[in-house]
Amino acid sequence: MKIEFIGGARTVTGSQHLLHINGKKILLECGLFQGRRSDTYEKNKNFKFDPSEIDVMLLSHAHIDHSGNIPNLVKNGFRGNIYATSATVDLCQIMLRDSAHLHEMDIEFVNKKRKKKGEEPVEPLYEIEDVENAMIHFIGVQYNKQIEICPGVKATFRDAGHILGSAGIQLDIRDGNGNVIRFGFSGDIGRPNSPVIRSPDILRDLDILIMESTYGNRLHSDSEAVEEEFASTIREVIERNGKVIIPAFAVGRTQTIVYMLHKLFDQNRIPSIPIYVDSPLAFNATNVFRAHPECMDRETYRIFLQEGEDPFGFERLTYLKTVEESKKLNSLQKPMIIISASGMAEGGRILHHLRNNIENPKNLILFVGYAAEHTLARKIIDGEKEVNIFGETFAVNCSVKTFDYFSAHADQKELIDYIKFSPPERLKHLLFVHGEEDQQKPLIEKVIELGYKNVLAPDSGEILEI
Repeated sequence: MKIEFIGGARTVTGSQHLLHINGKKILLECGLFQGRRSDTYEKNKNFKFDPSEIDVMLLSHAHIDHSGNIPNLVKNGFRGNIYATSATVDLCQIMLRDSAHLHEMDIEFVNKKRKKKGEEPVEPLYEIEDVENAMIHFIGVQYNKQIEICPGVKATFRDAGHILGSAGIQLDIRDGNGNVIRFGFSGDIGRPNSPVIRSPDILRDLDILIMESTYGNRLHSDSEAVEEEFASTIREVIERNGKVIIPAFAVGRTQTIVYMLHKLFDQNRIPSIPIYVDSPLAFNATNVFRAHPECMDRETYRIFLQEGEDPFGFERLTYLKTVEESKKLNSLQKPMIIISASGMAEGGRILHHLRNNIENPKNLILFVGYAAEHTLARKIIDGEKEVNIFGETFAVNCSVKTFDYFSAHADQKELIDYIKFSPPERLKHLLFVHGEEDQQKPLIEKVIELGYKNVLAPDSGEILEI
């Protein structure tokens, strides 16, 4: 068995890991690298392997940093099956189309600048037609149902509790001697008792584990304390007649925030002000959430579903679909909450809301998730006094706050608790991916103290033979 670490190695974007098993090539994830445009276009366009040689692909969940380059994979020759949960397939139907649309718009902007310089135009990474071709290869599977994906390799998808449909993937691999090796790929691991979706179903008794490490050196805040702090923060901004601007991923984070606001509104803990979700993708994704109540946790069922109430819709909430509706928010000066994609503020309608509100000290930008290096969100979180939006410089005069509670990623303690389900005498290789170095190093040290051996954070391009 050989593992090639291609993307998502010592970084949190572009997840891609290639397994060589029994003469077959199995690709785990095919995500987009995200960050500086100048760095990412060539990385995403050119694969480190020949897509036509990949036999099968496994996808843990629909987030674009895990799924976003699949249309390009198919465009370049991949013809195998792509296995993912049914909810993930439904989300990819809308997310990959949205991604193609954004690529087309982005390249249109780039080509205008290239034309002025007398340079040749470039093509988008992929188009809508490429997405349609890619979706033909998807096969939806159910949680906890073992399937054979190639000779001698059986896969089981377990609920990862990260977003709707997310999964940790267990492979039971029979080698040439008849021995069975239990391999685990965690995908992105959610948090126990987080809102809306179920807690993670932990992969256990593994021989090999490839595991995310996004928050390997951080502990999240206590849930009950954060809920009240979230409510009080909103009340403070409203009292000073300001707006709350929330950059949030359209899939997962937006639904969690809407759920929490619905709960606080019903409990009279926040005033009756307009709440806008300004993201067509979030609107479509929320409909997918509504179509999969089997993925919801007990609290969501108890508070909303058993009464026939929609967790993601209430009287003060409006989903905006058109550009015209979005633009109208710019002229409204009353207190409101605007939730808009993307979470890392690297594209989408959130950029317009930041541009229009970032210089007003009455307003608050509220971050509710992880922001990768070099992204606009990270720059604002890190306290930069001026930022560039659409080629213009803006002073960061508004308040800025981060709530890690809403993160869909497990923290250090939760990651270690996950690992403990595979004891040191059984787990022979522990490989950390999807994390930056400052998060991985402390986690590795703690895990080694617990007696685990062969604990690594492979770099991009590294190959491990087992």
